[in-house]
Amino acid sequence: MNLSLEDSLSIGVDRMQRNFEAMRRQVEAWRAQQLSPGAAKLTIYRAFIEGDLAVPKHLACRVHELYFAPQHQEFESRTMWSLSNAFTSAFKELDPISQFRATARLGRFLEATTPA
Repeated sequence: MNLSLEDSLSIGVDRMQRNFEAMRRQVEAWRAQQLSPGAAKLTIYRAFIEGDLAVPKHLACRVHELYFAPQHQEFESRTMWSLSNAFTSAFKELDPISQFRATARLGRFLEATTPA
């Protein structure tokens, strides 16, 4: 069997580009999705208090702080994108494997927890 490295790379790049497009659309939608303070607090509550997101509970206060007092001007808007950034920024306090797992779960949780 002949395996062409060029063909394999082409297929891999194509698959990655298709996934990036879906991710880009999700980011655009989240940037446009305004959140009330109550909706953001409820999402954080569901993640940590109700345990809907399997992440360490000690990060709840950090997520709240990062969302309501963001460190970067880009995340001052009260959007789903800003809330996602608050979660992923707080996850940076975890070891690399735990950070990867938490981040991998976050998208599904946010999609299931908040209104479209």
